[in-house]
Amino acid sequence: MREELITSGRMNPNIDPHLEIWHWHIPLYLFLGGLAAGILFFAALYVILGMESKYAGAVRRAPIIVPFLLVIGLAALFLDLRHKLYFWQLYTTIKLQSPMSWGAWTLMGITPISVIWVAIHIQEYFPKWEWKNVILKDLNAFFLKNKLALAWVTIVLSVILGIYTGILFSAFNARPLWNTSILGPLFLASGLSAGAATIILFARSKEERLLFARIDILLIVIELFLIIHMFMGFKASTQVQIDAVNMFLGGQYTAPFWIFVVVLGMLVPALLEFLELRHKKIPVVLPVALVLFGSLMLRFIIAYAGQMSRWLY
Repeated sequence: MREELITSGRMNPNIDPHLEIWHWHIPLYLFLGGLAAGILFFAALYVILGMESKYAGAVRRAPIIVPFLLVIGLAALFLDLRHKLYFWQLYTTIKLQSPMSWGAWTLMGITPISVIWVAIHIQEYFPKWEWKNVILKDLNAFFLKNKLALAWVTIVLSVILGIYTGILFSAFNARPLWNTSILGPLFLASGLSAGAATIILFARSKEERLLFARIDILLIVIELFLIIHMFMGFKASTQVQIDAVNMFLGGQYTAPFWIFVVVLGMLVPALLEFLELRHKKIPVVLPVALVLFGSLMLRFIIAYAGQMSRWLY
């Protein structure tokens, strides 16, 4: 017979408070928002640089999916709302200290801009397309004439949207894993990487495809640097943040994070893209699919692990 003296009930499940309020809707919404931001960023960038004709896949072709990405993401966000009929109240005020206010207004601006961007390039997919309505025809001519200004607005909003997807988490100070300023740049780099990978599928030339393969490799290196920097910061911080990062360094999220996000989502596609740059025949869709999978898993794992991290009372 063994006698045990219990001095704490902390070993019991669910003793310490943790969140279970953000499910699949939020990481899906953040992934689609980051992907849309990445595609629009490069589309606007090459208009500003005067290279639209050289990189038509990035500027004219890939953005056609952006309105659909944003609508699906907003639908997922809407499904997550508890009081769905009151979503409009986000647009009755502007709170600069609120990430949700920034996100709501950024999406309000970038969604119609994404539709306008597709509309002015509609002939890329439908060469015989003509605007029969006089008003629509005049609007199309106006935006074509002011395309450079539209590109500057688009690139600013796309950067804000990409960073916002991470700041939405990092502003939640009650969860130690999310309480880091690295999440904003990390999610922006991840969104740009996903956008660059997607553009590879729409590239009109081998030169364009190889360019975005190089860009994607660079962005993956930046992501890895930010992840290492974030983990080092946690390990040098308070005990609760050490406990939070230990979920990825021997804890329950170690295998999913390092296998799905780092290995399959970053290292393998980077290797495949490098081999393609060395003139090896690689199926184009394979590294693209892996990058998108890794980007999606990053948001799911950060969302769920962050809700499990908690302060000790």
